[in-house]
Amino acid sequence: MMIKSSLAWIVIFDDIPVWKPLLTELPLIWIGFCLIEWFAAKRRMWMYLAVDLLLSGIFFAAIMYYKYYGVIVNYHALAQVNQVTSVKSSMFSLLDPYYLFIFADVLIIGGILTRRRIKLGSTERPNRIPLERRSRRRVASVILILSMILCMLNIYPNRASMSELTQAEQMGILGYEAYTILDRPDKPVPIAQIDQTDIDQLKQTTELPAILEKGAASGRNVIMLQLESFQNFLIGLEVDGQEITPNLNQLARKSLYFPNFYQQVGQGNTSDAEFVVNTSFYTPPNGAATTVYADKALPSLPKLMSANGYQTATFHTNDVRFWNRDQLYKALGFDQYYDINYFGTQDSIAFSASDEVLYSKTLDKLESMQSSGDPFYAHIISMSAHHPYTLPKNKVKLTLPERYKDTLPGDYLISQHYADQAVGQLIAGLKERGLWENSLFVLYGDHLGLPIYSLDRDDKVLMKELYGREYTSADMINIPLIISAPGVTPGVQLEQIGGQVDILPTIAGLTGVSLKDQLHFGQDLLHEGGNLLPERYYLPSGSVLNDASLFIPAKGYGDGTHYSLADAGRQDAEQQQTGVPSEEISKISGDEESPAIATPNWQSSSRFITKEQYDRALDLAHLSNSYLSQLPDRKDAN
Repeated sequence: MMIKSSLAWIVIFDDIPVWKPLLTELPLIWIGFCLIEWFAAKRRMWMYLAVDLLLSGIFFAAIMYYKYYGVIVNYHALAQVNQVTSVKSSMFSLLDPYYLFIFADVLIIGGILTRRRIKLGSTERPNRIPLERRSRRRVASVILILSMILCMLNIYPNRASMSELTQAEQMGILGYEAYTILDRPDKPVPIAQIDQTDIDQLKQTTELPAILEKGAASGRNVIMLQLESFQNFLIGLEVDGQEITPNLNQLARKSLYFPNFYQQVGQGNTSDAEFVVNTSFYTPPNGAATTVYADKALPSLPKLMSANGYQTATFHTNDVRFWNRDQLYKALGFDQYYDINYFGTQDSIAFSASDEVLYSKTLDKLESMQSSGDPFYAHIISMSAHHPYTLPKNKVKLTLPERYKDTLPGDYLISQHYADQAVGQLIAGLKERGLWENSLFVLYGDHLGLPIYSLDRDDKVLMKELYGREYTSADMINIPLIISAPGVTPGVQLEQIGGQVDILPTIAGLTGVSLKDQLHFGQDLLHEGGNLLPERYYLPSGSVLNDASLFIPAKGYGDGTHYSLADAGRQDAEQQQTGVPSEEISKISGDEESPAIATPNWQSSSRFITKEQYDRALDLAHLSNSYLSQLPDRKDAN
């Protein structure tokens, strides 16, 4: 068991002393074994094997979940276990064979016990003498008490840590799992006490010079395209003189382009992106929004547009039941949804029909909707560039240098090149059918495609080549936002920071739709600056972005680290220069007002996230969950 726990720690944590797993994992392991000694009079070895299998499964799940999400798995994730079979190709691609060593002893011991049982028949050996059992119980009692004390010392002092990784490192992986089962969520703020004024005061936005007047796209169709796993570094990227995304490069040059835009998804990934952009709320603290909030009467963009005379529809080639979308789409209030039953399974990539089929059949529906005379809001969800980025040979149109062959970055670039070609076909189709000139077109990435923790050594070398520097956490969650409409000045690159929560109010501003009675946590990116973006997944809870930096907490604000967005290439954390001898810096970094600084090139540390901003971001996330969790259930909830 200690070898198994050490393997999990090596994969998940950095620079861990050899004694740390021993001190944190062993107590809970001993508690399990002691309980067997106390209560199992018969079949003890089978009980030991069952506990071994359970704990081995926890360590294995922790490894695989971290490799995919960058966070520690907890029991809330079990609610989504039915989704694992749908993404098994992604999971298997992250599986190093030596991870399976965790189960080696289970197979060996299970085989020995089975063989022994066959030899002895169905009768169980009696205990040799009752005295031996009483002696074992006494020893087990002493070990049980000591183990429980150690568990309390590991868990209790670290309950307040913001970062799940820090909690798991201090409590132990098993201790963290036990803690999450017993932990209770924060008390919600009463819904009657939450209004837009409170949110605006927490956000403290600033006014921007107007790029476009409000209502500049009034009365136009709204077509929003969500690109699978699409990161911002792809825009303008060339490898050996080849553009990876030529169509999107051209679109960015002719549109409003936001390069400093960030994902805000949770455990539901793509479906969570759909939730955030259509509600302007944050994802829940645990679980996917599609399961936690889908039974609620949600305020949403489809409902807002419907109230202003728009038709609404969403298009997704997978089964609508995947990630509970059948309930999500009802909660969001879409008039129609189109899934695998409409798109079919021909020309499949990843889970369903290709992007080419998605766009071709969607164009037919959009043309029909426009012919009705009323404007429409259409949300299109692409899928073909899904991890692990395995395209059929006939879809591969990009030839990369040999060093990219059979690597995750190489496969990713090839898949996104295909996705770009398909987007080019969609835009051409919109223009041919007379839809483009009458529409506001919004494009963004749903979430990251290349998690840092999924990259091996060679992959990281390639990422450094692509970026020209080290690949960072801020780079990882950076996705593009492109807005195109007739009258938009071409080639405008807007540097203000934004997140997926800002898409709803930005669209409302462009279409002239009022948000007076619509609670929202985002801001109109064309008129408001000074953003504050809480992050809940792929980075530790409590991570926050502002206009200048990314802050990642450990136990809290005092021992967290700032990363400058202007100098995202520096990963070596350095303390802010204070004129204090270096041996004193560690003391300063633990102070509530002096967290670690990973960005020595800033002119003013005031642009880093302050303790006051950090607290406001946490309050925003808590208000969002408080409001949504207290909404009434929708009348048609199953």
